Amino acid sequence: MSEVEETLKRLQSLKGVVGVIIVNQEGIPIRTTMDNATTVQYAGHIQQLNAKARTTVRDLDPTNDLTFLRVRTSKHEIMIAPDKDYLLIVVQDPSQQ
Repeated sequence: MSEVEETLKRLQSLKGVVGVIIVNQEGIPIRTTMDNATTVQYAGHIQQLNAKARTTVRDLDPTNDLTFLRVRTSKHEIMIAPDKDYLLIVVQDPSQQ
């Protein structure tokens, strides 16, 4: 687990990063650098968004799969890296870059 912790610290230290969340398949946050309420909110919504995006990609081409999703809003940029068992979510403030 030290490798995971090192990666979280490295991501969190990047300029503009607000927080990093790792979510399991059930949508339960297992590691986070954000407060609990914010983590739960992001985890729930991002898991749903990821599922819809993955379904859309597969509907367009059944041989394809979602490998990365980037969403930019007026306040934040959310990067989602889905894996077989986990979702890595990085939230950053684009104005701080």
